[in-house]
Amino acid sequence: METLIGDSPAPKADLIKDSNQQEFAQDVVKASMDQPVLVDFWAPWCGPCKQMMPALESAVLAAKGAVKLVKINIDENQMLASQLRVQSVPTVYAFYQGQPVDGFNGALPPSQLTQFIEQLIKKTGAEKADPLADALEQAALALENDDALAAIAIYSQILEHFPENEAALAGLLHSQLAAKMTDEARDFFEQLPEEIKTKPEFSAIITKLELAAQSLDSAAVLELRRKIEQNPSDNQARYELAQALQAEDNREEAADHLLYIIKTDRSWNEDAAKVQLLKYFEAWGMKDPMTVKARSRLAAILFS
Repeated sequence: METLIGDSPAPKADLIKDSNQQEFAQDVVKASMDQPVLVDFWAPWCGPCKQMMPALESAVLAAKGAVKLVKINIDENQMLASQLRVQSVPTVYAFYQGQPVDGFNGALPPSQLTQFIEQLIKKTGAEKADPLADALEQAALALENDDALAAIAIYSQILEHFPENEAALAGLLHSQLAAKMTDEARDFFEQLPEEIKTKPEFSAIITKLELAAQSLDSAAVLELRRKIEQNPSDNQARYELAQALQAEDNREEAADHLLYIIKTDRSWNEDAAKVQLLKYFEAWGMKDPMTVKARSRLAAILFS
């Protein structure tokens, strides 16, 4: 995956590095195939170089991953400087798709550095690239296609770069639960800051964790089924069986049992079956086909 960018600047180490003649092809030519790379030719004895470098680094970081910066010490890489016809320092070249596309000589003030980078981004179309958004989209698509392990891998990589990205945090938890990694999801959730846990996008995760905790062993499930066969009106057994089935992700049968209770004894246990079914809808997602189907059946019962 390419360097991730997003609402906050990517880590400095991903965007700014020192290089040399041996690594130039990798650090500049190849890297510029995907996004613009600024090459700052400087020297330790150059006062204007030292003056401009912090401002140039700040401008690159402020671009939030749209450009990278590679620094070349000309005293240590004289042949490279000669090949690129660097006659004075500081000299900055902008590479894109393997070729120099712009540049300047001499130290520029911060405002002009920012303007130079903004124009470069527009010229190369780099403003259209958003690797973080692409990565989040890929992870969501993997989860939607029932490839929870692939989604976990992508979300984990995003969180290496952006440990507080809430979409990735929620996505990882949803993926772990989809992969039946309930203990891992619970442990990971417990480590989150309280201010994140209470946000609306995590309410469905809390519900999923609560529902997952209602699982039973096979013997207990068989006993509940036996009770219902002997007495179809045993709503408590039917309710507990629905909880166990939901914990096993047997959504349709879980919904069937709760809908049966609602249909035959709507107010049983203070509407417990309806309350539980609404929790299922939240956990499944309102657009999930099973949610849509069960909601339609629920409406038919309630408004009949």
